[in-house]
Amino acid sequence: MSEKMGTARAEVQGGLPTIAFKVDLCANGHNLTRMKRSYLPAIPKWAIRLLVVGFATGVGWVVWGYGKTADLQRGAQLYSEHCAVCHGAQLEGQPDWQIADENGILPAPPHNRYGHTWHHADAMLEDYIRRGGQAVLDDMGVSMTSGMPAFGSILSDDDVGAILAFIKSTWPKRIQAVQASKNDG
Repeated sequence: MSEKMGTARAEVQGGLPTIAFKVDLCANGHNLTRMKRSYLPAIPKWAIRLLVVGFATGVGWVVWGYGKTADLQRGAQLYSEHCAVCHGAQLEGQPDWQIADENGILPAPPHNRYGHTWHHADAMLEDYIRRGGQAVLDDMGVSMTSGMPAFGSILSDDDVGAILAFIKSTWPKRIQAVQASKNDG
């Protein structure tokens, strides 16, 4: 860099002191505005290929993720329309869901990690949604009264699957793994 970096002068204008500073942009004795551009050394071809592969992989993951997101959004919408009125907008269930009311019916349980939904295999959950809780409990020989209505005439199999996928997506990975293990048998 040149030894002369700039000059400063002080003046008084309109009774107020002002400072003017002029900078001389020089490097190695050449004015920077007249210097030729310098470029970084060329990037090796292997690095460019790695960047291209990385970008393509990233795009693939984004497309895959978008598809999953769209399915989960559909499941969330269906849950909101058909399930949230009883099971809660945040999957929190009804208060005191483990205590039967005066008619012997348990309030709607939560579908979040604090409920028991994840304790059951997909086939049972799908059956419960399609046929309603009482039909399933009667077939299982469980002496309990369920308030869960049947949605088989309202929701398609794809709708039921989308709702369950949405519910499962809200669980921690550990709980997802426990519930998934119930489907292997």
